[in-house]
Order: sequence, then C-alpha cells, then structure tokens
Amino acid sequence: MSDRSLRGMRLGSQSMETEAGVEPAARQRIEYRCEDGEQVFVTFAAEAEIPATWTTKTGKEALLVDGEKPEPENTKPVRTHWDMLLERRSVEELEQALEGQLNKLRERRGEKVS
Repeated sequence: MSDRSLRGMRLGSQSMETEAGVEPAARQRIEYRCEDGEQVFVTFAAEAEIPATWTTKTGKEALLVDGEKPEPENTKPVRTHWDMLLERRSVEELEQALEGQLNKLRERRGEKVS
C-alpha cells in the first residue's frame, strides 16, 4: 500500500489545498446608518462601486455615511384596486352594487330583505 493512504479521509468535504501564498483582494469597510441610528458596516472590494443605500438584515434602508443622498426616482404612483374601480364606477354605483350583493346573501341565509 502507498505511504499516502487516504483511508479515513472524508473525500470531497475537505480541501487538501492550503492558503499559503494566497493574498486576499484589497478591501474597504463602508459604514451605513439608518434613520433610527442603527449602524451597518459592509465590506466591499477596493475597486467596487459603492451603493448609496443598503438594506439591513432587519429590512430597514440605511444611507451611506458621508455620501450623497440618493435622488428620488420618478416613478408612477401605484394604482390600487380601489383606484381602478373608481375609474370605472362612481361611489354611488358601487354602493348600489354592494347593497344588491348583500341582499342576495341575506336571501340565501333566509333573512328578510328590506
């Protein structure tokens, strides 16, 4: 048998390579801060483009410390279901439709309809 037996070694789960002579890429540590004062530190490569905002682990949006404030995007406001309904019907028409549906429901339950 060979002197370098791999008996007992978990092949595939551990690397046989060493990190000797390997230099990590240059990095920079960037600070972001939320409105409530929470600080977030993120490490980027030295040549990376730094975003103006960062979403924290808690889901809050943090701004770059000592950076320019991001310009608000010119996006259309979100149209809700209610907005689209009001484009097609008036409030009076919607109230009449609601009353009609409620009367049908009451009839199915056996209640008196007024």
